[in-house]
Parts: sequence; structure tokens; C-alpha cells
Amino acid sequence: MLILVKCLKVLVVGYGSIGKRHVRNLLSNTKSQIVICTKRKNLTSLDKKRVKIFDSLSKCLLEKPDIGFITNETAYHMQTAIKLAREKLDLFIEKPLSNSMKDVMVLKNLVKRNKLIVQMGYNLRFHECVNKIRHLVKQKKIGRIISIQAENGSYLPDWHPSEDYKKGYAGKKKLGGGIILTQIHDVDYLYWIFGNPKSLFSISGKYSNLDISVEDYSASIIQFKNKITAELHLDFFQGPEYRKCKIKGTNGIIFWDSINNEVKLYNNRKKRWVSILKLKNYERNQMYIDEIKHFIKCVKSRKKTVNSLDDGIKTLNIALAMKKSATHKKIIKLN
Repeated sequence: MLILVKCLKVLVVGYGSIGKRHVRNLLSNTKSQIVICTKRKNLTSLDKKRVKIFDSLSKCLLEKPDIGFITNETAYHMQTAIKLAREKLDLFIEKPLSNSMKDVMVLKNLVKRNKLIVQMGYNLRFHECVNKIRHLVKQKKIGRIISIQAENGSYLPDWHPSEDYKKGYAGKKKLGGGIILTQIHDVDYLYWIFGNPKSLFSISGKYSNLDISVEDYSASIIQFKNKITAELHLDFFQGPEYRKCKIKGTNGIIFWDSINNEVKLYNNRKKRWVSILKLKNYERNQMYIDEIKHFIKCVKSRKKTVNSLDDGIKTLNIALAMKKSATHKKIIKLN
């Protein structure tokens, strides 16, 4: 079904795997004209009636796009976002916001001054199971929350089998890679559900045999308000891909994992599990489609998105605190 909005011209900066996904979804779910900024070659399969391709940002901006999707390497997000914000483009910024806090306030001031709509690319906020978990927590279905165990593991070479993982940004420090920033999704949904952490302690490093220059493992203890404590495990060397979240409260447990895509509730008093949500024939791409729909709807209505620039700044701050904690081997307090 097409999104019912007037035809927008969309600039997509970067044409790696996530850039390609967004372009496919924009072509299939909107009537938008698309301008791609990339130095990649052999893009002949794209619909030339709706897509124009240039190898520089300045050439792309001559096409007068309305909105910009920033999908290049993490280390270049901030400089790209600032250029587009100065041109008064609304922004969809893939996660993470950057690999440092440098120039973040410059972008924030530009967004505020030009009244821009910004959405961070945290697609898990559009996953039905994650939304259901958040809803159950807000409803206090398991009483007072005590602790959380969250895990996200995958084998980096399996991400894009047709490409050499050693050349990808995720494995390169200078491009903003590493498990903490690359898999910041899990940091984000914990922040989304439980708020900004008070403090954290992390251990991370390069432990596997992968040929990369960044950390491939991270284990963190994160303390939120009301003494809620999360244990977060992230790695690049676990196969098959697996994500889970187990939330323990005074009255029971909420559990979800990515293999079954089922949210279950355990009741301490009744001593049994109940299935709350079961996704059959789960289509992973749907959350990416839904986040684009949400962004375009907010652009048209000039309403704040569900994951704004401020959210992107806060989750980046948490991720950088995790890296700092691991480097200095100490507890980091957050504002």
C-alpha cells in the first residue's frame, strides 16, 4: 500500500546494505523521487525514472531534495547531517548518531533553528514484540521491575555473505565500528523502556579470531532509576543470530527471543507461562517499512518523531560511556 503523501524528493547518502534497504522500501512504499549519493558502481538495476545517482553531495543537493537519509559510515554521520541541516532538509539518521560527541551540539542547534524533523534509525522501536514488552512494563504486569538480562549476538561474517566482512565499516575503528556502536539498538530499546541510566560498568574488547580492529564483545551492568539493573551482552562472534530480553519483576517475568518471536509472561502466583504475542511468519523488513512511514508522516504533519535527535544523543552518550568504562575499568555515572 502506498503512503498517502505528496511526492517527496528523498536524498539517500550512502548505499551500503542499509542504504539499499531504505531505497527498496522507499521505491515500493512511496511515490518519492530518490537521489542517491554514492561512489559505488554498477547500479544499473535501479529504476532510472525515479532514481538519480551522483558521486558527490554537492551534485545531489542541486536536485533540491526535501528530506535526507543518512546511511553512510558512522564516522561520517555528523558531517553529513550538518551539511543537510544547513540546507534545511528533514533528516533520517541511521544509528548510531556518530562515534563521538564532536559537533553534536552544532547539529542540535541547526535542527532547532531550522525547525527540522529528525528521526533516528532505531528500527527495533517498530518491532511488535519490543513494543509489546514496553507496554507490559508500563502496565506493571509483573509488578516492580528488579532486573533485566538482554543479549544480542551474531557472527559478523554472516551479515553480508557476498561481501568481505574485513572491509565493512562494522569492523573498522576509524569508520566508527565495533559491537557497542554497531549494535546500539539494544542500548536504545532499554533506554526507551527504562529511561536514562544512572550509572554503568562495562567490559569490552577484541576476543575472537575475527580480523577486525574493534571490540567484538561487550558485557555491561547498567543501573536505571528505582534500582533497576540490566545485564547487557553484545557480541560479533555468536552464530546463529540471536537476541533476547528477560525482565524480572516482583510478580513474574517477561521474556522474548528473536528465534520464536514470542512475548511470554510468567506469573509467580499462578506458576505458569502465558503467551502474550506470537509473530507467525515474521517479516523482518516490516519494521523498516513502518519506521519510514512514521518518519514521512511526521515530516508532513511537522510532529516530533518517536525517536528524535535528543534520543539519538542520549543513546550515543550511553554507548560512549560503555566504551569509556571498559577503557578505564571503572563505573561511569551518567546525567
